[in-house]
Amino acid sequence: MSTPDGITDELAGLGDPSGAEKESSAVVAGRPTVLVVDFGAQYAQLIARRVREANVYSEIVPHTISAGELASRRPAAVIFSGGPKSVHVEGAPAIDPGVYDLDVPILGICYGAQLIAQQLGGRVGGGGAGEYGRTVLERIEGTASTLLTDDLPAKQTVWMSHFDAVLEVPDGFVATAASEGAPNAVYESPDRRIWAVQYHPEVAHTPHGQELITRFLHELAGCDASWTMGNFIESSVTAIRAQVGDGRAICGLSGGVDSAVAAALVHRAIGSQLTCVFVDTGLMRKHEGDQVVETFRRHQGIELVHVRAGDRFFDRLAGVTEPEEKRKAIGELFIRVFEDARGGVQDAAFLVQGTLYPDVIESGTAHASTIKSHHNVGGLPEDLDFELVEPLRLLFKDEVRAVGHELGLPDEIVWRQPFPGPGLGVRIIGEVTPDKVATLQEADAIVREELRIAGLEREIWQAFAVLPDIRTVGVMGDERTYGYPVIIRAVTSEDAMTADWARIPYDVLETMASRIINEVPGVNRVAYDVTSKPPGTIEWE
Repeated sequence: MSTPDGITDELAGLGDPSGAEKESSAVVAGRPTVLVVDFGAQYAQLIARRVREANVYSEIVPHTISAGELASRRPAAVIFSGGPKSVHVEGAPAIDPGVYDLDVPILGICYGAQLIAQQLGGRVGGGGAGEYGRTVLERIEGTASTLLTDDLPAKQTVWMSHFDAVLEVPDGFVATAASEGAPNAVYESPDRRIWAVQYHPEVAHTPHGQELITRFLHELAGCDASWTMGNFIESSVTAIRAQVGDGRAICGLSGGVDSAVAAALVHRAIGSQLTCVFVDTGLMRKHEGDQVVETFRRHQGIELVHVRAGDRFFDRLAGVTEPEEKRKAIGELFIRVFEDARGGVQDAAFLVQGTLYPDVIESGTAHASTIKSHHNVGGLPEDLDFELVEPLRLLFKDEVRAVGHELGLPDEIVWRQPFPGPGLGVRIIGEVTPDKVATLQEADAIVREELRIAGLEREIWQAFAVLPDIRTVGVMGDERTYGYPVIIRAVTSEDAMTADWARIPYDVLETMASRIINEVPGVNRVAYDVTSKPPGTIEWE
């Protein structure tokens, strides 16, 4: 099985991969891979996504990776991310200097650019007041530029976020662009195949940023544009067939897009060798269980076993209030129900899961703390009686949706909002009971219905209701009430790694609040969560 340590091995290219790791390796075999070295930046994942948007495969690796380990991955290029620290502070993250001698194209971004300068003999120091936000970048007259060619404006707006700056470039490098607070905002050495930018090309606030990343990948690093979802499906089908052979597999359908796309992809690979098991945990959104059964039995033609296990989950969760314990309890029971539900597929040796790349990252590695255990990564039991098939564990959410479209899944499945594997169990703070679930289902249905009526579904990454473990005083019908508050949570995001709270119009929020208070018994107050990620997370638990 995959454990947090095993995940680290996969990301760093170490160890003896098996199961899902072998499958993942087969999918990317022979395809150019760009490694994004994470120096603690909140945008490391965004850099990886921007690389993939240029149709080049990317993975994130820790800055502690050695030159030998990195070389063993045979990357087509390496990108150093930004980071929150100064290169001068004690314990500042660095990279093995041997990486610079591997003759692999390198692009340094922000902290990555400063680190390159420091390690190769340049000088990094305080640049005055620093630069934060939109900044004007100008090409330095009289210099030939590799990254900033005539195709990009000689004067452009970029997004900066730095205090230190590169004051002197290393020998053999030349500065090609500057800003008011960064005299060497872009510098490069084509002979050494190293380029660096002080600003953040990966963010949308840098209008020509994606062009710069694409130019680095295709023109300077020579990567071909072979990472497409059509090619991914073709490679995945081959890898799944090789892994499963003539065996049988079962897939857990949760009602979300991830497990649905995983099921459709594996079904394309092995057909009738796959049986889907939908475990109705009792923690689904309103009417969602019926929708899942209808879609896959009637419209997808996939064999589906429907297991109603709500009572077992409520019994297991009785008295459990700690978030991590809830997640792990749900994850373990989920697997046990699968084992009990084999029925006509008792010989199934493979379990298909919709694990995504952000799940792997967030569940923690040896070099990154656990943000939360995903029930399909860190929450799996130690004595798992299946070999995992995880065809999506290399993908971000937008890529999963693209695969779903390629596979012909209906929009109501492909564009369904993300839903946590533990379901409403982690949207109820404190102990989970049937009554609390019923209350939250009704409130959540109102939130999603009003967004749909307002035409905001596609603009919002995720929207839902949360039921906290407190009571509040209210007045309804001239009588004092003591009921639950409901918190509405809605965010915009591109990949769930970072998120901003959604600016829902006040009149829509007012309608949601009025309906919840009037239509959901036991609720007398509604609040709206305006916390971004970071510092918060999208889910409350």
